[in-house]
Amino acid sequence: MCGFTGFAGKTNNNKKIITKMNDLIKHRGPDDEGYFTDDYVSIGFRRLSIIDLNFGTQPIYNEDLTKVIVFNGEIYNYQELRKDLINKGHNFQTKSDTEVILHGYEEYKEKILNKLRGMFAFVIYDKNTKKIFGARDYYGIKPFYYYHQDATFLFASEIKSFLGHPNFKKELNKDMLQDYLTFQYSVGNKTFFKDVYKLLPGHYFTYQDEVLNIEKYYNIEFNINEKLTLEETMKNIEKGLKDSIKAHKVSDVEVGSFLSSGVDSSLVATLSKVDKTFTVGFSNKKYSEIDYAKDLSKHINVSNVSHTISKEEFFKHFPDIQYHMDEPLADASAVALFFVSKIASKHVKVALSGEGADEIFGGYNIYQEPYSVSWYYKIPYFIRKFLAILAAPFKNHRGFNFLIRRGKRLEDKYVGNAFIFEPTEIKKITSYNTNPDYKKITKPYYNSIKDYDEVTKMQYIDMHFWLVGDILLKADKMSMANSLEVRVPYLDKELISFALTIPTRYKVTKNKTKYAFRQYASKVLENKVANKKKLGFPVPIREWLKEEDTYNLVLNKFKDSKEFFNTKEIIKLLNQHYQGKRDNSRKIWTIYSFLVWYDIYFKA
Repeated sequence: MCGFTGFAGKTNNNKKIITKMNDLIKHRGPDDEGYFTDDYVSIGFRRLSIIDLNFGTQPIYNEDLTKVIVFNGEIYNYQELRKDLINKGHNFQTKSDTEVILHGYEEYKEKILNKLRGMFAFVIYDKNTKKIFGARDYYGIKPFYYYHQDATFLFASEIKSFLGHPNFKKELNKDMLQDYLTFQYSVGNKTFFKDVYKLLPGHYFTYQDEVLNIEKYYNIEFNINEKLTLEETMKNIEKGLKDSIKAHKVSDVEVGSFLSSGVDSSLVATLSKVDKTFTVGFSNKKYSEIDYAKDLSKHINVSNVSHTISKEEFFKHFPDIQYHMDEPLADASAVALFFVSKIASKHVKVALSGEGADEIFGGYNIYQEPYSVSWYYKIPYFIRKFLAILAAPFKNHRGFNFLIRRGKRLEDKYVGNAFIFEPTEIKKITSYNTNPDYKKITKPYYNSIKDYDEVTKMQYIDMHFWLVGDILLKADKMSMANSLEVRVPYLDKELISFALTIPTRYKVTKNKTKYAFRQYASKVLENKVANKKKLGFPVPIREWLKEEDTYNLVLNKFKDSKEFFNTKEIIKLLNQHYQGKRDNSRKIWTIYSFLVWYDIYFKA
């Protein structure tokens, strides 16, 4: 796991600039650094040594030194690709997966992308043609940002590295705030920095003669096989997961595993047979998974390293966490990920984690809604819609939200696992003119999957939004903030290709999520673990916001927010929660997270 940064365009003293940019992402690779510069392109690289420890230093060149690559990620099938390329006449100088991508590009051009099994973001520069080629993996496990303004083109693993370039104009993209207030993260290919973009998952780009061209090379496509039996589904999950874990354990350094109380990480920790597991929790047992993790670790005969996060250190490190995120993220579990990465990094360089299982196997509780209240959906839509309109004025009262939610079509209410503020609420709490419309963002995705059932539609939306914008982003940024590589076996291309064929009846039932997956897990784990309700990384924000010191901390931040918010309205949200009148914790945290991030990047 590593990080890279670079730019095209003329400047004074390229080496000094690229070094400054590279230093800003040193945390991604403290073991080594490398550079390439010519009269057109400058590239910097930070290395966390995991594969080919002695000779895997980047940038790496081809045989005649006409092409150069920097790469962040891991390619799990690189050894078989290497054999294929050697048979085709390519000569290798290292045993690294990075060089495999470079020779693969020479042999197959952009078609090499669909041959790769792993997580990746990389850039290849052809010195002869002055052409830059870059790509991001299928599901967005690894980040990739670029800045394009006039004759300046910047690219990097993290936005913060752009701050070291003299031509980078740091300006707030205020338009992103209204969508962030709905999704709780930066959504789509734009960012909170003007002219800075994300290369979306499954896309590659070319940059030549100051012209940027972006193409999509991979689509998530469901190919549901209704003929599959439950037994066949379970066997394929077992085979696919075991094969993926074996591939994800390939390393020249020790590999550990994160462990919560959920079935996903428990299964990975058990099947992977690592030596160490890592867990964090809080003093309030309701929000701690440490006892469970220690019990399971003892049961599978591995050591568990844990840490109890205090409220004081949570808030002390929160500004640092927003800095490392690059953009505001209102998922409080990012803090838990930061701390579990921190303790893991003292023992290992690589940790396995359970991200992605819920999206591909149907694990979120919301996926049960079409079945758990199927009786209500039998009522004609126009009647449900009318009842929702009648209930709207009472949405903050118990029971009425049921009518409101079920009076909307899925396309009008589901944007992913987080839905924080409605458009009308955003207009009310912001201090400037906004025109929020989340449906314009999700509509193209719904259009491409309109013939599928509601569970599959929700999975598709989550795989394109929640998984990329929240789950994987925080996994990468929080682990790399602590110089740790996190690998996600559930998001293996081969495993997902099967998961996309699983019938909905084996994903969700009226009483259970991840049905087939849990049936398999129950053969490996105890039933009480395999069938445990999803918790994620529980964080006691709800309780803390009712305590005076936390209340005052947030209140002071809210008072100084007139540039963006109607302070009277957001303080009202805070007071309602503090007084126990309404649970506004997620809304408060979304606003607070943005303000902390803004102070770091635009006031510091």
